[in-house]
Amino acid sequence: QVQLVESGGGLVQAGGSLRLSCAASGSIFSINAMGWYRQAPGKQRESVAQIIGGGSSTYADSVKGRFTISRLYAKNTVYLQMSSLKPEDTAVYYCNAVVTTPGGQEYFWGQGTQVTVSS
Repeated sequence: QVQLVESGGGLVQAGGSLRLSCAASGSIFSINAMGWYRQAPGKQRESVAQIIGGGSSTYADSVKGRFTISRLYAKNTVYLQMSSLKPEDTAVYYCNAVVTTPGGQEYFWGQGTQVTVSS
């Protein structure tokens, strides 16, 4: 089994910054991709940023230029640096990982961390 533990959420004023962290642990052969999704009240979960094994990353149009995803391979950790935050960034942020385990390729989710941006 694989566990994803997130940290770093909180309350921040518009224009502020936060950094989210997500550490993976457990029966991991390799991590093929890690990333962040978010879900605001009454809305569907959406992809925010993803980083694949080779290091390339993709971003939702709504966060390009404001958010940066990075990964520390030695610690199976992914970060999301969020700057110039807007009230519409308020959501629960979920870490996601695509992991090769003894059972094959599997998808895992973190428990979510709340990010609230006040105007």
